[in-house]
Amino acid sequence: MSEPITSRPGRQLSGRCLCGQVGYRVADEFAYALNCHCSNCRRATGSAFKAFAGIEQDKFALTFGEENLLRYGEGLDHDVRCATCGSLLYSVVREGRFVHLTLGTLTDSPTLRPSAHIFVGSKAPWFTITDSLPQHAEFG
Repeated sequence: MSEPITSRPGRQLSGRCLCGQVGYRVADEFAYALNCHCSNCRRATGSAFKAFAGIEQDKFALTFGEENLLRYGEGLDHDVRCATCGSLLYSVVREGRFVHLTLGTLTDSPTLRPSAHIFVGSKAPWFTITDSLPQHAEFG
């Protein structure tokens, strides 16, 4: 049985895209983690939902590959992908103050796990949520 992960001040996590052309580090200090079932997240990921964790932008940094980023969206809020492999790495949200990091791109395990499903009012009809996390029709 593995031991639980304990949050430690200053603990840094690493992540990268599928092809390895873009890498990042992020503090293991996520404010929240959720599974989003909205149609935009489904289209962006090609999956039933997007598992993500939110953190203040100043606690996130690219470590390499900035020149290989593809930004989609207008203004301060946008999605960021690797231009080579197309991996959705993160979304910049809340007027540029937060990053919603896609949990699947982490190479290390975060302390915080998703605590709820959001936008289940528009979830894919072919997908059944089978865990016991709270389900919200919208955000919150």
